[in-house]
Amino acid sequence: MNKFFGYMEGNYRFKLIISFLLLFSTLGQAQDIVPTISYTGTPKKYEIAGIEVVGVENLDPKILINISGLRIGQKITVPGDEVSEAIRKYWKHGLFSDVEIRAAKIVERTIFLEIKLVERPRLSDITFHGLKKSEIETVSEKVAMMKGSQVTPFMVDRAEKYVTDYFVGKGFYNTEVDIIQKDDSAKNNFVILDIYVDKKEKVKVKSLVFEGNEALTDAKLNKVMKKTNEKGKILNFFRTKKFILEDYEKDLVALTDKYNELGYRDMRLVSQTVTKNLDNTVDVHIKVEEGNVYYFGDITWVGNSIYTTQMLNYRLRIKKGDVYNQKYLDERLTEKDDAVHNLYMDNGYLFSNINPVEMRVENDTIDLEMRIYEGQQATINEVIIKGNTKTHEQVVRREIRTKPGQLFSKSELIRTIRELAQLGHFDPEKISPDVRPNQDNGTVDLVYNLEEKANDQIELSGGYGAGMFVGSLGLKFSNFSMRNFFNGEAWRPLPTGDGQTLALRAQLSGQYYQSYSISFTEPWFGGKKPNSLSFSVYHSIQTGVNRGLYNQSSNYGYSNYYSQANLSVPDQHMKITGASLGFGKRLRWPDDWFQLYTEVSYQHYDLKDWNYFIFNDGQSNNLNFKVILSRRSIDNPIYTRSGSDFSVGLEFTPPWSKFSDKDWSMVTSLEEKYQLIEYHKWTFKGAVFKPIDNREKLVVMGKMEMGFLGYYNEYLKSPFEKFVLGGDGMAGYNMYGSQTVGLRGYKNGSLTAVDKYGSRDGNVYEKLTLEVRYPLTLNPSATVFALTFLEAGNSWSTFDQFNPFELKRSAGVGLRIFLPMFGLMGIDWGHRFDDSVYGNDAGGNEFHFVMGQSF
Repeated sequence: MNKFFGYMEGNYRFKLIISFLLLFSTLGQAQDIVPTISYTGTPKKYEIAGIEVVGVENLDPKILINISGLRIGQKITVPGDEVSEAIRKYWKHGLFSDVEIRAAKIVERTIFLEIKLVERPRLSDITFHGLKKSEIETVSEKVAMMKGSQVTPFMVDRAEKYVTDYFVGKGFYNTEVDIIQKDDSAKNNFVILDIYVDKKEKVKVKSLVFEGNEALTDAKLNKVMKKTNEKGKILNFFRTKKFILEDYEKDLVALTDKYNELGYRDMRLVSQTVTKNLDNTVDVHIKVEEGNVYYFGDITWVGNSIYTTQMLNYRLRIKKGDVYNQKYLDERLTEKDDAVHNLYMDNGYLFSNINPVEMRVENDTIDLEMRIYEGQQATINEVIIKGNTKTHEQVVRREIRTKPGQLFSKSELIRTIRELAQLGHFDPEKISPDVRPNQDNGTVDLVYNLEEKANDQIELSGGYGAGMFVGSLGLKFSNFSMRNFFNGEAWRPLPTGDGQTLALRAQLSGQYYQSYSISFTEPWFGGKKPNSLSFSVYHSIQTGVNRGLYNQSSNYGYSNYYSQANLSVPDQHMKITGASLGFGKRLRWPDDWFQLYTEVSYQHYDLKDWNYFIFNDGQSNNLNFKVILSRRSIDNPIYTRSGSDFSVGLEFTPPWSKFSDKDWSMVTSLEEKYQLIEYHKWTFKGAVFKPIDNREKLVVMGKMEMGFLGYYNEYLKSPFEKFVLGGDGMAGYNMYGSQTVGLRGYKNGSLTAVDKYGSRDGNVYEKLTLEVRYPLTLNPSATVFALTFLEAGNSWSTFDQFNPFELKRSAGVGLRIFLPMFGLMGIDWGHRFDDSVYGNDAGGNEFHFVMGQSF
């Protein structure tokens, strides 16, 4: 490249000399010209009478003339510096491969100049060799060479540097880049750049040696160096062993921070060397000087008038004699939810700040003075909502807890973000409040920036269960607007924006099974308070089925009746019709995370020649009431990082038998016994989510479930509402009322307790789950996360048999995909460690496909 520019500089001087020789050799041939001009004589002045640019096609001649600095009417000296300087300017721009300025003619004391330029070639295309498609896309953005732009030596050198630096940053320290320029035969003065990239192999860490460390062992320091790890060690099997300079520098900072957390604030890196080996590895040697451990001394507060020193010390949670930890100090002052500064921020003191000052450092003790500026309280002025292109503003505004005229509160701001995420109408990863304080008038404007996401869902699926194929079609509209139902202009394609939920679902299996349901939920009934109103109506019918179905079902612990089934009998049927009405209310006590939900529900069962059930002919009625107390504080309904979800539920029917003097032990008619179903059903569910890495991506979830189905009269135990445990947990096709509980690694229903007659009799169940999740993508169009799990659970027929430690265990991995159109889908592989009710089947594996649910 240096030879190239040397040649161009020499060529420039040669052109300049030749131009002026030609200029003055032509003077004698023109009329009214100066006959002779000598370089050894006195230079003469001429006035520029005209300037013409030749040789260019894609550039404006006027602009090119301006670049030269020459203009008509200007007096120049020939020979002189003006023309030389003009040529230098053209070369400086780098757009031309040849520059020449000559005299077209001279008339007396005027001169006509011709500027001849040769443009550098333009870029026709770039072809990368030796890279993957994804790498080409990334590198192309780094190179940033537009087709049609001029190709200059600077641009070529820059492209080579950018490509090399990119792969060096990825650990390919031996990357070689070769850029070859060739003419494009299809276009005049256009070239094609072929960029050949040979990344070589990544450089790995052969050895990582620490020197001078006494407080922390090599193993602990190696653990701190998360991105710089030795190859060949079992402990680093799942960690990268590649040496990447950027990550290595971050690890050095983490190393220093770790020592500071332990009180070694004087710790320093004496030296750190990286030695390259011939086998494409490096040896890393780090020498540290730990210094002494420091401790907190006296901590005094200055400037606090709102809160007492005792209150501030309680919030700080640091006492004299504690190891000096700067990271912990920062967390307790400003970063944690219960930090000292948040006392002020939650009480309107937006302009306050706390500045810790080291007053005295004596030996190993540091005295601190916390200087507080409280300032004035900030009142919320405007609350602005942006980005809600489909959801009506009142739907968003009613969830906002930061109202105009109120004092600013940081905790209410964070709570608002959570509430908006829970709506499901916006991308939770992009809800970003913009806080705009105005200290002059003591106000603050809040701007909530939102991005709508599609959350209506369609279910179109088929599955094989209970010996038959069942097809399902479901539509769920999560942002429906019932008030605009009769407004034709609102159908685009549906009336939306009010946050209501409308769900339609149908299941069909030919002539054997049909099920239809419709439900509607208004989350703000009346529009003034967050009280929900919901209702649903459903109907299913099952006709006589073939013998193969129930002969198989008997092996699954249904009933001995099933083995007596005959061939299809169309007149046989079991029809279930039901409806429910529910009301939910958000509570303020014990805190406003609590909700109370109540529901009244009715199911009517119509049986005819139904030999596969506990009674064959007749009708049964189930009028029940449900009460659920829940506390839900999760941050994101799709990929939850933090918070908890607990609920306690009670479902019960009236004790019909208590209203009668009949001795039910003497009643033999099953139709009479089960005309009015009675039971009480208790459930508990609890889940806790906690991020376990600094980026809050890796999340652990712990979950516990329990249920108990009781009775008022031992002779009238309910045949409905039992717990069916095991498998994927999808209800799918259900023969009659029951609650399906999944436990991966086992077949569907295979952990359901059976009574002495062989019938399913799951009246008590317990289930424990431990799950670790990691997101692969959190894009609102497709949220994908991987998981691994441990599960254990069991069911029992009676409470006397219940043993919380007698659990069936499993473990496995899975994947979840959330598509706005289809909802949550996934696949799990589970390995069971214990036998199911089928017998000796421990050690088996099961694949589970799930849709619309989370374990």
